[in-house]
Amino acid sequence: MCRWIAYIGKPIFIDTLVTTPSYSLVEQSLNSRASFKPDGSVLSTNGDGFGLGWYMHKDEAGVFKTAEPAWANDNINEICSQVQARIFMAHIRAASTGSIQRSNSHPFKYKNWIFQHNGYLTNFDIMRQELQGAIASEYFLQLKGTTDSETLFLLALTNGMQENPKLAWEKTIRQLRDLCVAKNITFDLIMSCSISDGKSLYSFRYSSTQRIHSQYYSTHADCMKAINENSDDFPKNSVVVVSEPLDQSMEHWIEMPAGSFATFQEGGLLRGSKAHIEMLDI
Repeated sequence: MCRWIAYIGKPIFIDTLVTTPSYSLVEQSLNSRASFKPDGSVLSTNGDGFGLGWYMHKDEAGVFKTAEPAWANDNINEICSQVQARIFMAHIRAASTGSIQRSNSHPFKYKNWIFQHNGYLTNFDIMRQELQGAIASEYFLQLKGTTDSETLFLLALTNGMQENPKLAWEKTIRQLRDLCVAKNITFDLIMSCSISDGKSLYSFRYSSTQRIHSQYYSTHADCMKAINENSDDFPKNSVVVVSEPLDQSMEHWIEMPAGSFATFQEGGLLRGSKAHIEMLDI
């Protein structure tokens, strides 16, 4: 499946996390160690596209996306080494639904919101017509690609994500489950996601089955040095969320609980130095 990273905190150069570490996101596009296929085997290559979204001085995110593999596009290194951001996310794609094209690369954007996803919705093609028909007209015009991820993003917007992200995703997941029941098909959904409105960073981890994709976060001061010994300490009140840790050691990473929704706010984490984590009510 796909791999991704998200950051919120003091502005840093994006290459600090995306391209520079020895086990960076770009390296994971060629050599992932914790990306598993449904049969349990390792999917080591994520070469079906790359995307980057970032916020610095403006309310809306800048977005760069390509259908090329992350390792094959030199523009990625140039952009990441020159751009600082206070919130950013990056994604490498291993396609499960939808062809390999730029519009299917993550993150997806609507106004000041961006969203990226690792996972899949089995039987999406059977459900596509009903799900896309449920998207409000103001969001439907934003549908550019053919992935389940983009459709789910627009459904969550329809269900009120701009007012309450957690409640909107709970409603969306229940909507998917109810449609599967109505169609008498298997409800098989895996979501490891990050979302931002330019002020906060949200992430959640959900599976309708026992299979679930990994997700970790870190606020530890030594996290950056573990990733790259030449780096400075991790900026205070900053957090990085990943689908797969960026170093060999797990001591600075906290696993996101299965079935949870986390909120990180700009200017300091909620509840002191910890994530504000709630369980999804599905």
